[in-house]
Amino acid sequence: MARFVLLAGAWHSAWCWETLAPLLEARGHTVLTPDLAGMARGQPQVADAMTIAAWADDIAELIEKQDEPVILVGHSRSGLIISEVAERAPDKIARLVYLAAFLLPDGASIGRTAGTIDRGVTPDVLEPAAMEGFVTVKRGLAVPLFYNACGAQDAAASVDRLVPEPQSSFATPAALSQERYGSVPRGYVECSDDHAVPLDLQRAMQAALPCDPVVTLESDHSPFYSTPEALADALETMAKV
Repeated sequence: MARFVLLAGAWHSAWCWETLAPLLEARGHTVLTPDLAGMARGQPQVADAMTIAAWADDIAELIEKQDEPVILVGHSRSGLIISEVAERAPDKIARLVYLAAFLLPDGASIGRTAGTIDRGVTPDVLEPAAMEGFVTVKRGLAVPLFYNACGAQDAAASVDRLVPEPQSSFATPAALSQERYGSVPRGYVECSDDHAVPLDLQRAMQAALPCDPVVTLESDHSPFYSTPEALADALETMAKV
């Protein structure tokens, strides 16, 4: 059985895996859902601890403690984080899985990559948070962006749990090498009705950095709520390759 480490995307934290994790565990897998520093609701937000590099350092430390290589899954923004973790600890990762995630080459940033299309999480859907250097999604736009195929209860509960995201997440360039990051197998789980990271952007990123296998879900940006069984199947596929 596999050991999965699941990393939530921007504005989200480990709570988003509350439906998926038990499904994987019921199939015999081990599932770790760490909160990234500052992203759990009610947790103090300290800018220096909330950078792509700091988060990658934290997750690399976590997986170094595991007694077997992990399947490291990154949703959305955390695609960059799992890539950075692979740069730090390639031997501790059996496979990287990008879940409707940013799959970036060395030197690219989330912001510039997202800006290549005029849909998704564009600057006009964001607003400044109370803390300088942080942003939030305009409340009325979170559901159509992230949860357009989710049940109303899951969508409403999720909106209430979103927290501000550091702007640096979108500006930080990837720092990756072929020798380390490039040595780790990677797969991609596409979401076909994704309004946050549209399918054409997901596929453009894969064209630049091919993944194998690729699984396509008929899902919005949040398959952990809208299609959790299908997502569990997809992750099992990744683990069995």
